[in-house]
Amino acid sequence: MLQVDPAAGAMIVHLAILHVPHDVHLRIDDCTMPDTLRPEMQKSPLAVRFYQTAAGHEPVREWLRSLTKEQRKAIGEAILETQVGWPVGMPLVRKLERALWEIRANIPPNEIARVIFTVADAPKALLLLHGFVKKSQKTPQHDLETAKHRLKSAP
Repeated sequence: MLQVDPAAGAMIVHLAILHVPHDVHLRIDDCTMPDTLRPEMQKSPLAVRFYQTAAGHEPVREWLRSLTKEQRKAIGEAILETQVGWPVGMPLVRKLERALWEIRANIPPNEIARVIFTVADAPKALLLLHGFVKKSQKTPQHDLETAKHRLKSAP
């Protein structure tokens, strides 16, 4: 993500979302910047929306609130990286089937979380349909069916 440091009058490259061990700040004039980080090459990040039931519940948001702060942080970073870099491939995002993808996040302590989403058109956004902590190698069929059902009922 690019940030402008108004005090220094310089652009700062923020690499925290790229899984660099610590926040690393580099001045653009101190390094050669790849085209993908040049301001003119940046695309606008997609919005993120939570699926909402007819009763107004947001199951993914409610699931996230049930997790620990560290788990929410890890999942939030994965969602942010997807939001900013879309389209993104493995190992962060895997296509499940037509119009459905999963964000893959390793969460403490040694667990794996998945957030199933679609890309909505108007306005262009990641629509988070279902989230769960994965317990088996394959995405459980009932979790996939839940996401499909929510996709069909989404506005």
